[in-house]
Amino acid sequence: MNPTVDLVADLGEGFGAYTMGDDPALLEVVSSANIACGFHAGDPDIMDATVAECVRRGVGIGAHPSFPDLRGFGRRAMDLTPAEVRTDVLYQLGALSGFAAYHGTRVAHLAPHGRLGNLVATRADYAAAVADAALGADPRLIILAQDGELALAAADRGLDVAIVGIADRAYEADGTLVPRGRDGAVIHDPSVIVERTVRMVCQGLIETVAGFDIPIQADTILLHGDNAGAVQLARLIRAELTAAGVTIAPLAQVLAARQAKVA
Repeated sequence: MNPTVDLVADLGEGFGAYTMGDDPALLEVVSSANIACGFHAGDPDIMDATVAECVRRGVGIGAHPSFPDLRGFGRRAMDLTPAEVRTDVLYQLGALSGFAAYHGTRVAHLAPHGRLGNLVATRADYAAAVADAALGADPRLIILAQDGELALAAADRGLDVAIVGIADRAYEADGTLVPRGRDGAVIHDPSVIVERTVRMVCQGLIETVAGFDIPIQADTILLHGDNAGAVQLARLIRAELTAAGVTIAPLAQVLAARQAKVA
């Protein structure tokens, strides 16, 4: 059976008169979208327009909650309590869910952004807070996560989990991402990124900075859109995956295919 994978990008990350990335072009490539919910980027007008365009194109809608760090784009650590993390996630999920309902759909998945997304992979208390928020808001939500504490907490609560592969980021030997502040944390060579993506999806392996492979389950591939050449790279990744016999599909279909394979 050929692999099935979702392609997801972070969208709606402008604010007011400021824009980031080429959302219309990325929406031609992806099957799902992580939509900013106002705390690191996004405002009501942008959220409304992004949800509407996802609905028009049949792209799955996901919430992309972050720390309340608009100035730092959600990439700075904040000393929040687990309870604050839970209520912040609920607040952002509620906002996006309102726009989704208005446009006749629902939020299908949740993917923490930036520093929050990094910390929930290693901090059990933050992971539990995010998982509790998702379960309480909508137990049908799919949780996008790296291997780690959030994936474990979500599965423990009976939530569906989709593991995200990030081909343009370097991986540590333990499967976590190399912090952005370190040299080599972000991979820029398109040919390397494409090769890593196809290998992740088709072979289930990723090379670490230590020089050896580790297994990875990539249900969805994150395509970044906030740098030069990002859209062209996203198109190339989709083309190469398709050429390798991979089916591109929304998350629910990917998880159904995975469960069928296990059965």
